Amino acid sequence: MSEGTSYGKAVLVVCDGLGDRPTVEGRTPLQAADTPNLDAISEAGINGLVTVIAPGIVPGSDTAHLALFGYDPYEFYPGRGVFEVLGADMPLNKGDVAFRANFATVDDDLRVIDRRAGRKGSKGMAKLLNGLEIDDARIYLENTTEHRGALVMTGSNLSRDVSNVDSHVAGSIVAECKPLKDTDAAKKTANIVNEFVRMSYELLNNHPENEDRRRNGELPANIILLRGAGSYRQVPPMSERQGFSTACVAGASLYKGVAKYAGMDVIPVEGATGKSDTNLKNKAEATLHALEHYDFVFAHIKATDSFGHDGDFEGKREMISRIDSEFMSRLKETDAYIAITADHSTPVSLKRHSSDPTPIVINGAGVRRDKVDVYDEIAVASGGLGRIRGLDLVPILSDFMGYYKMYGT
Repeated sequence: MSEGTSYGKAVLVVCDGLGDRPTVEGRTPLQAADTPNLDAISEAGINGLVTVIAPGIVPGSDTAHLALFGYDPYEFYPGRGVFEVLGADMPLNKGDVAFRANFATVDDDLRVIDRRAGRKGSKGMAKLLNGLEIDDARIYLENTTEHRGALVMTGSNLSRDVSNVDSHVAGSIVAECKPLKDTDAAKKTANIVNEFVRMSYELLNNHPENEDRRRNGELPANIILLRGAGSYRQVPPMSERQGFSTACVAGASLYKGVAKYAGMDVIPVEGATGKSDTNLKNKAEATLHALEHYDFVFAHIKATDSFGHDGDFEGKREMISRIDSEFMSRLKETDAYIAITADHSTPVSLKRHSSDPTPIVINGAGVRRDKVDVYDEIAVASGGLGRIRGLDLVPILSDFMGYYKMYGT
C-alpha cells in the first residue's frame, strides 16, 4: 500500500446456489426472473464467471465461502461442523468434535425417506437430546434453521476422523459411522456417533410432536443424521491478511460460522431467517448501515439454494425477483464497490450442487465497464473479468479498495 492511498469500501453479496442450467423454455431461473436492478448493476460494471474451487470440482457451501473470502480450502478447511457450531454461538474448545446435524425422516427399517424432514426441525426435540452422555462424552445439540442443527461432542480422546452418517441419498439405510484412521480416538468417536444416532431414533420416533405431525400428514423428524466432523483451529483473520475491517449479514448459522472463522463481526438482523421468508429489506438496510462502520461487508442470501435443492424452478425464479426488488434496489445506491456472485450452482434439474461456474459482477469507481448489460449465467461469460477462481475475488476487491499489495519492487 502506498503513502497517500485513499481507501474505498466493498460489499460482497452471495446468493447461495444462484447458478443453474437452462430448464424451462431454455432458460435458467436467473434468466427467467425479473431483475432490472441486477441488470443495471451489470451494465455499469465488469462481469465474468467464477470457478469457485477448480474446474470440475463441486463446491460445498462451506469450502466455497472459504475460497470466496480468500482462504484456500485445501489448507484452511477445519470441517463443516466447526462452522455450524460457531454460527450457532455454541462453545467449542480444543479437543471437541463438531458436526452438522440434520433432523431427518426414516421408516421402521431406518431407511431415509427425507433427509431434511420436510425442512422442519424442532427446538423442543433438540433440547430433549441436548446433554446426553455416551461413554465419557457429553453431547450438545441445537436446532438452528429449519431441519438444520449443530452438535458438539466433548470428552477425552476424541477425533474428527470419522465418516458421515448422512449419506445425502434418500432411500438408503442410515449409514454407519466408521473411523477414517486406525486410531483409538477415531474408533471411539465413531462408536459414540452410532450410539447417539440410535438413541435419537428411540427418543424421537414416538415423541408427541412427531405423532402430531403424522396426524397432520407431515413428515416426522424422527432421527438425527450427522456429517462434516471437524475440530477448531485458529486462522489469521481477514483484517490481518487484507488490512481492512469486516462484517457479515446472514441468517443461516453456517455462513455466520464461516464469517466468524475468518474474523468477521456478525451483524444481527431482525427477520433474517435463512429461509425464503427472510426479511430482505432489513438485510439490505443492515448491510448499508454496516458499511458506515466497516470496510468490507459480506451479505448472504440462502433461499435460492434451497429452491434449487427442492427442484423448484418457479420458487427459485420468484426468490431471485424478490432479491432484485427488495435487496438490490437499495444496495445499488451505495458508493461502495459491489460484487455479486454465488458460492456454487444448484441446478433445479439436479437438486444438488454442481461444478458449473457462477456469474459475477463488480461495480464501482474505476472498474473497466464491459458490454454486458444483463446479469445471468450466459451473458456474463463475455464480460471483462473473464473466468476467475474464488480465491481471486478478495485480492481483486482489495486492489479496487486501495488495499493492494505490490508483488516485487
